[in-house]
Amino acid sequence: MEGSIFSTLTSNELGIFFTGLGVALSAILSGIGSAIGVGKAGQAAAGVIADQPERFGNCLVLELLPGSQGIYGFAVSILILIFSGLLGGSTESITFSRLAKRADGFGNGMMLALMVETYALLSLIVSVFLVLFA
Repeated sequence: MEGSIFSTLTSNELGIFFTGLGVALSAILSGIGSAIGVGKAGQAAAGVIADQPERFGNCLVLELLPGSQGIYGFAVSILILIFSGLLGGSTESITFSRLAKRADGFGNGMMLALMVETYALLSLIVSVFLVLFA
């Protein structure tokens, strides 16, 4: 793939990219599917409640069931974010080996670790926005 964006990225950068892509897709696609399912169930429930208002509780439970897939997708997104912490751990382990050799390596190592944490924080912010505004 000469000239593609992926040919210029290192393996760590590709890992971060695909981690973010996985988080976004698992949250977005499961949220879209659940929204469609809850909407269709809500339309059917509205028809039942119009004729028999006493069945509201039963209709509400049945309407909420399609939303569980959105929760599962969000849980998968959280798991992806947790396990992407392995990237941060590998960066910090390199910093420890540098500190063992040179005492002045703390600042540089801290900056490298903060770069990994920046993307973890951005993933968290995107997940929160998806939950609040989707």
